[in-house]
Amino acid sequence: MKVIIFCGGKGTRLREETEFKPKPMVEIGGRPIMWHIMCRFAHYGFKEFVLPLGYRGDVIKQYFYDYKMRNSNFSIDLSSGELTVHSLDENTDWKITLCDTGEETEKGARVKRVAEHLGDGPFMATYGDGVADIDIGALLKFHREQGRMGTFTGVRMPSRFGTVSTDESGNIESWEEKPLLNQFTNCGFFVFQPEFLDYLTTDESCDLEKAPLQRLAREGQLSMYRHNGFWQCMDTLRDYMLLNKLWDKGQAPWLNFSKEESDVR
Repeated sequence: MKVIIFCGGKGTRLREETEFKPKPMVEIGGRPIMWHIMCRFAHYGFKEFVLPLGYRGDVIKQYFYDYKMRNSNFSIDLSSGELTVHSLDENTDWKITLCDTGEETEKGARVKRVAEHLGDGPFMATYGDGVADIDIGALLKFHREQGRMGTFTGVRMPSRFGTVSTDESGNIESWEEKPLLNQFTNCGFFVFQPEFLDYLTTDESCDLEKAPLQRLAREGQLSMYRHNGFWQCMDTLRDYMLLNKLWDKGQAPWLNFSKEESDVR
């Protein structure tokens, strides 16, 4: 099963990091956030990735073109050019297809434009700027059990601010600091049947979350997998600092696996 990771956005709210590189290349602990996302999928055996490129896609192409040398120890004989690799990064069995899909293209059109690389079966997709400790195996099992055309992962986000409830006289009934919101937010980690491609067009204005997914919902063909664990996007400098702080403390839940999760490998 192929995994699409969206890589085309400009990341304007993280301009401190994205002026010269796309947001999926912003680093956590010295590695692009996209690498962290791919590690999560690869742990469950999904190692074939399709990357629809847009803004500064050349940076992503160059990173993977140089990946072997970046992550290996090697010797080089400058007189002959002979190269001897001594050790390889453990993540050398991934297969990655990189496709230019246009700088201004919306995500739905990006999926349609890479359709020829997805094969004939179901495929997964996620955003290139969010990490989670999601159980990919459980997500896929849920999708199959629901029998619908699409599944997305929903999380309950904490409010950015504290909330206060009062009665009509202004007496405080409750005070909560950054409570979890009652509604769910789409955090990506999609599974789609191949028929979903018929809901998309190559027109650059075809946005995944608008007409295509709204149509699936109306037709009763969309399910939500509830994720109650960790999820964090890298949308702002504050998010960037938070994720790197977790990494520096050795508290990166998106790369920590329980025994049950490790048994799927």
